[in-house]
Amino acid sequence: MAQNKIVRVLSRLDIKGPHVVKTVHAEGLRVVGEPRVLAARYYEAWVDGIIYMDIVASLYEREFDFEQLKRVTEGLFIPLTVGGGMRSVSDIDRALRSGADKVAINTHAVYNPPLIEEAAKRFGSQCVVLSVEAKAVGEERWEAYTEGGREPSGKDVVEWVREATARGAGEILLTSIDRDGTKKGYDIDLIQAVRAASPVPVIAHGGAGTVEDIVDAVLATDAKAISASTLFHYDLASVGEVKRALAAAGVPVRL
Repeated sequence: MAQNKIVRVLSRLDIKGPHVVKTVHAEGLRVVGEPRVLAARYYEAWVDGIIYMDIVASLYEREFDFEQLKRVTEGLFIPLTVGGGMRSVSDIDRALRSGADKVAINTHAVYNPPLIEEAAKRFGSQCVVLSVEAKAVGEERWEAYTEGGREPSGKDVVEWVREATARGAGEILLTSIDRDGTKKGYDIDLIQAVRAASPVPVIAHGGAGTVEDIVDAVLATDAKAISASTLFHYDLASVGEVKRALAAAGVPVRL
């Protein structure tokens, strides 16, 4: 499909304590590196942004580690989306003051949807990202999960996206639990369904195993950003290779 706007290539760091971990289907954590080292590596690789997610803060009902975030991002001048355990406007404010450009909320937005409106009113919709962990539950139907993709919410993904954007969410971070860590490619049907329901940009995540997976997903959907972790963490492809392949396919990217 034709793209008339620059598509961003993002790397995602899933954080558990002092480590970056990689999951498969949101479980089976494996340590892949240290946050500061990997963040600096992707910064130097000219990635368009970093997604920094504490994937166990909500699960363990503990506070986000703001001091670690400051240490990791010191000297890195790159758009940063931060999430995990964001329970209040106060937490979002601390994240923004600790180096985040945008804050992703999932679990506590599901439990308390007005949080989206409160955050958008105070900080602007451009700062508020709805993180959606989606799992297929039928033919072209997906349920949103909370607690790092471990607990079903009962919310239909498409309807939840409609509600959240109406409340003020300015971007959607869409993760396919079914494709997470599998290297089987993105869930195109899921991305298309959410993109059709969303008036704001969608970041697609979950399933990239090859450069072609990313190119296929971008060409088949209207996602304005694509995120990968396994692909980059395990050196299956570089950020530069992804961007050059997208450019060769006619997709506008920052080279």
